[in-house]
Amino acid sequence: MANLITPPRWRLTERDVTPESVFWNRREFLRQMGFAGVGLAGVAAGGRALAQVTNAPATGGAAVRNPQFNDPKLRLSDSEVVLHYNNFYEFSTRKEQVHRLVDKFQITPWQIEVGGLCEKPLKADVRELIAEFPPEDRVYRFRCVEAWSMIVPWTGFPLAKLLAKVQPKSEAKFVKFTTAEKRDQMPGIARLREYPWPYTEGLRLDEAMHDLTLVTTGIYGKPLPKQMGAPLRLVVPWKYGYKSIKSVVKIELVATQPATLWETLAPDEYPFESNVDPRVPHPRWSQATERLVDTGDRVPTLPYNGYGEFVAKLYGKG
Repeated sequence: MANLITPPRWRLTERDVTPESVFWNRREFLRQMGFAGVGLAGVAAGGRALAQVTNAPATGGAAVRNPQFNDPKLRLSDSEVVLHYNNFYEFSTRKEQVHRLVDKFQITPWQIEVGGLCEKPLKADVRELIAEFPPEDRVYRFRCVEAWSMIVPWTGFPLAKLLAKVQPKSEAKFVKFTTAEKRDQMPGIARLREYPWPYTEGLRLDEAMHDLTLVTTGIYGKPLPKQMGAPLRLVVPWKYGYKSIKSVVKIELVATQPATLWETLAPDEYPFESNVDPRVPHPRWSQATERLVDTGDRVPTLPYNGYGEFVAKLYGKG
C-alpha cells in the first residue's frame, strides 16, 4: 500500500509564498552574487523599497519555492511595513529609524565562521554557503516579545545542513551565535555603552537542528535588506523574535548554555528558552494577544507561535 504523506500545517502552497509578481531567475541570481563579475546595482521591485542592500550579495532572489509549505489561512504582511519596522539596536532603538541608518554598514565581503566543538570547523563567505546550500522560500509567523507580529516569506536553508557539515562532537549541547560588531558603521552601539556587545544568542543543539530553524538570506524573494539582518540571519519561528539573531558572523558549538545579550541584561524578561507562550505574561505586558504590524489588528497569540505540533516534543510536551 502506498505511503500517504500529510504535509505539516506550517507549510504553504507555492501560490501563497509571496505576493511579489516577479522572482529573479537562477542566472540573474548568480550574476548578482558576483559569480559573473557583476555587482549588485539595485533590488527595488515595483516601487517597493529594498534600497538598503546597495552593497549586498544577492542571497534571496533565486530560491526554489517549496510547494509543501501549505497553510492558506496565513496572509502575508505588507512588505512596505515589514521592511521599515525593525528592531536592530546596533543602529537605533527606534524601529522606524533603523532603515535610515544602515547606509554605511558594509556587508560585502562577509565571512561566516563555524567552529567550537565540531570535527570540521570552517570559514566561508556567505556566497559560498548559498552556492552549497541552495535556498528555498518559507512563510513563517514572526512574533516579537513586544507583542507585535508579522507573517513573512523568508528565503534560506535549514541550519541543520550547515551544522551537519561541520560535524558536531558528542559533547556539544548548545549553539552560540554572534552578530557583527562594526562600531564605526553601527551608530547605536556607542549610544548603548552599557550593553554587552557584540549581540549574542543561543539555542540548544536539538533546537538548532530542528527543520524549522532557518539560516535566512532573503525576504519577499529578494536579498535581505541591511535593516533586517543582511546578509545572513537566523529565523526560529516558535521563539520570540530576539532569538532570531541578525547579521551573524560566528556560530559556535559549545558544551554549556551560552550567555546571551538580552538574558544578561534582564533575565526575568528575556530568558534563554523564550518559546512563545500566551499563558506567560512578560513582566510588563500580556502575551495573550499580538498586534499585526501592517493592519493594527489584535489577534490571539498561539502557543509556540502556532508551531507546537512540531516542536512541543522538544520540551517534553508533545
